Amino acid sequence: MEFRHLGRSGLMVSEISYGNWITHGSQVEEEAAFACVRAALDAGITTFDTADTYAGTRAEDVLGRALQQERREGLEIFTKVYWPTGPGRNDRGLSRKHIMESINGSLRRLRTDYVDLYQAHRYDYSTPLEETMEAFADVVHSGKAHYIGVSEWKASQIREAHGLARELRIPLVSSQPQYSMLWRVIESEVVPTSEELGIGQIVWSPMAQGVLSGKYLPGQPPPSGSRATDEKSGAGFIAKWLTDDVLTRVQQLKPLADQAGLSMAQLAIAWVLQNPNVSSAIIGASRPEQVHDNVKAAGVKLDAGLLKAIDEIVEPVTERDPARTESPAQRP
Repeated sequence: MEFRHLGRSGLMVSEISYGNWITHGSQVEEEAAFACVRAALDAGITTFDTADTYAGTRAEDVLGRALQQERREGLEIFTKVYWPTGPGRNDRGLSRKHIMESINGSLRRLRTDYVDLYQAHRYDYSTPLEETMEAFADVVHSGKAHYIGVSEWKASQIREAHGLARELRIPLVSSQPQYSMLWRVIESEVVPTSEELGIGQIVWSPMAQGVLSGKYLPGQPPPSGSRATDEKSGAGFIAKWLTDDVLTRVQQLKPLADQAGLSMAQLAIAWVLQNPNVSSAIIGASRPEQVHDNVKAAGVKLDAGLLKAIDEIVEPVTERDPARTESPAQRP
């Protein structure tokens, strides 16, 4: 495993991190979830990402139990706050009330006294940013989180929050956006702003929900048991990529992966890691074998000719509009 600084902070993270968005507590049985975490640890992954809302808070609980025998100082545990965690009107968003209650719930489920990174899972238009950042400052100053991050925030929102964070003397060090060969909306605005401010990207869905693994074929139904056939595991998220045009172009990447000596999944993960502003790429897994395959993308360097060839294949189906980075206009 290779390690990188999270932005310009002193925190080192494994350049491939393990996330349990749609697996632990829902798609994957507990025994299999524990096996995947063990595989990640055995592969040298030290960075684990979750959120209070995943699987109705069950994902944090599963991850906490999977990691409880590990040396806490040797891990970087990340979680998030924003999406609903209960039926109440204040069980969501980035109000002071929800942040202060949510960090306590996350720590209890994760079986830890602190998280290394606490992230705003979306931007909350219903709460003054000053209130949100002051609550995050209290979380940091109380020792319940070491660093602060955001997820799916626009460049202008990141800049404003960073200014407040500096005034409040807390380290806002990360952004967690979707990023892949097919989804590049952060490149024109979020990445340049983050580079200027010393913020690193922790990217999710580097394989475009599994499409870049090459297992989905044009003109054919999705494989039985795949994410595209399971409404509980994110079928709605992958649907936008399941067009014959996208799937045909993805199949054209296979000779390039073969040329580089990589699996399709490894090529996709290695591709996002070529961006110097990316600190870590999040992988998920339902089987340990997927972890074993994915981690081989660590440390891979793709030459300029290969990167150009990839661009030529996927450019017609690549999404680049920065406006696609968005948060709900009202709390969910």
